[in-house]
Amino acid sequence: MSEQRSRVDASSWQGFGTKAIHAGYEPDPLTGAVNVPIYASSTFAQDGVGGMRGGFEYARTGNPTRQALEGNLAAIEGGSYGRGFASGMAATDALLRATLRPGDHLVIPNDAYGGTFRLIDKVFTQWGITYSVAAVSDVDAVRAAITPATKLVWVETPTNPLLNIGDIEALAGVAHEAGTKLVVDNTFASPYLQQPLRLGADVVLHSTTKYLGGHSDVVGGALVTDDEQLDADLAFLQNGAGAVPGPFDAYLTMRGIKTLAVRMDRHSDNAEKIVDYLQSHPKIESVLYPGLETHPNHAVAAKQMKRFGGMISVLVAGGAPAAQEFCAKTEIFTLAESLGGIESLIEHPAAMTHASTAGSLLEVPPHLVRLSVGIEDIDDLLGDVENALG
Repeated sequence: MSEQRSRVDASSWQGFGTKAIHAGYEPDPLTGAVNVPIYASSTFAQDGVGGMRGGFEYARTGNPTRQALEGNLAAIEGGSYGRGFASGMAATDALLRATLRPGDHLVIPNDAYGGTFRLIDKVFTQWGITYSVAAVSDVDAVRAAITPATKLVWVETPTNPLLNIGDIEALAGVAHEAGTKLVVDNTFASPYLQQPLRLGADVVLHSTTKYLGGHSDVVGGALVTDDEQLDADLAFLQNGAGAVPGPFDAYLTMRGIKTLAVRMDRHSDNAEKIVDYLQSHPKIESVLYPGLETHPNHAVAAKQMKRFGGMISVLVAGGAPAAQEFCAKTEIFTLAESLGGIESLIEHPAAMTHASTAGSLLEVPPHLVRLSVGIEDIDDLLGDVENALG
């Protein structure tokens, strides 16, 4: 909705949890409802021709429930403007279309999410967009990948699924020196653990399906920025292309955000204990987790993250068959794609979420297993992993 920028000022609130619970919505003055209502209306009555009440006219353009979510998203990321989308990929697509034109170039991680890679490699290249890949953990490699045509440096940190770490502040410096923008996909960390805008990023992207929603019951995406013109461009596409979340989706996402802080601490607690167990297991070749002091980018992660999150990847001894057997034998860890929900999930990226990278520079190891550690009782999770590895 171009007229409403979803600007929020929660600067007087110091705590993340306070912003997560309250930002974007005040109790309904008529009823006192403490939760945002689900405005299930596709259109809004006008007080005369062009006389919109509160700026609302048509739900694709703007909806009060979505506006509350967008204000909340901006507040928890420490940004000025938030935009909600129907999925993380819809947000990705909108950002790419808002910033790139034929002949432009972008830099992406050499272990990016498969869906991001697929969209860029299979769709945007048809329209004259080129890209280079670089390790986000190597600032010099990213610098070398930038060309005069580069308009975006696209970063995930931690990356999906290898959990590499990029130094956001340093990468922002490199991007800005070259006159380009830095995008950070903050899905794995969540705003509770990491806030890229404060470190110099120009825009933050989320699949709100994951930790923000947190209950595996809603699909959505988000973009947050301090750039007023970029937000206006995103608002135009949000309305013009129409990939917006419905009011019930916005409500569910906002409900999930209210408990983000406590959930992320529990996710991190559980993940740390599972990492400790897996490190010494004979069937595990390597544990990939930025909280480990042996992780090559641990110092950077410790500098820019509050904690290290609930995502773990492991390389399983015995190759792809052993990795797939591990995935098949868990009971509490559900074999499924996605991540960030209250329940624990396990997957084999090479055959599932990252199958689109096969044969490319982004191909993932065949014996890689990714775990999204939930908030169940840790003794049950450890027992499940132990039994599955047998």
